[in-house]
Amino acid sequence: MGDYAAHDHDHVVSGILCRIGSGLSFSTMGAMFKLASIGGFSAPELVFYRSLFSLPVVLLWVWKRESVAALRPNNPLAHVWRSSLGLVSMGLTFQALILLPLADATAINFTAPIFATILSFLVLKEQVGVHRWGAVVLGFIGVLIIARPGGSSLPALGVIIALIAATGQAGVTTTLRHLQRSENVVSIVFWFAVAGIVVGALMMPFFAHQRPLVDFALVIAGGCAGGIGQLLMTTSLRAPVSVVSAFDYLQIVAATIYGWLLFSDVPRASTIIGAGLIAGSGLYTAWREHRRRLREAPTAVPAV
Repeated sequence: MGDYAAHDHDHVVSGILCRIGSGLSFSTMGAMFKLASIGGFSAPELVFYRSLFSLPVVLLWVWKRESVAALRPNNPLAHVWRSSLGLVSMGLTFQALILLPLADATAINFTAPIFATILSFLVLKEQVGVHRWGAVVLGFIGVLIIARPGGSSLPALGVIIALIAATGQAGVTTTLRHLQRSENVVSIVFWFAVAGIVVGALMMPFFAHQRPLVDFALVIAGGCAGGIGQLLMTTSLRAPVSVVSAFDYLQIVAATIYGWLLFSDVPRASTIIGAGLIAGSGLYTAWREHRRRLREAPTAVPAV
């Protein structure tokens, strides 16, 4: 019994460390792409380079820990739908990153669990109780505090794009619930990267321009960081989601520090308060979801 407990404890510890690492990687990606956008990179270019330079990281992972057979899609049409939704969401996320301060864009991005709750009610017909609806309201109050409609320096278009991007990410989350039943996680990550390269390559003739070498270094670093973050997040799922998801919100802290150091964006009180409400809403939603799954899980019958 002690060996099993130690094994579970190791999974939880490694899962938490991987989740923290993934948050730092995604924050680094956002900071690098924000710097690249100042040099003139557009959102379609960032999608292409994010996909292109994350692919070697995924292939290295497959070589070290999986087999080529793990990349075979069982449901190609489902991959097409997931990739289409994910690429639109990614493009909008990068566009919001271009228009908004790093910390604000990251905080609004974390409304995705709020929209996931709404979509689960509208699309999956899941029962959503008063507690989770309360968390949804709390999260939107956080968005309003950050955006400060009528009295904010934040561009309204950037806030709207960030919210639409978060809705798209919620749709991706809902889609992945079904896709992971038949597909290997590595296959999902691989084919999403391939789709990003193909779609991005088709858009590059319209958006790409010659850039200084230092700007390419930024998108290479950002793409690699994104690939590492995606794989670390996948690895973290060896531990319970209800445990590791709480550490996702360290991304807001890291983005605030990056914004302060790289862009001289001193965090506003409204950003801190609003981000705190969004994080609290997401954490409470995750906790309620965990409680709901425990109630619905069949009671295990001990072996005789």
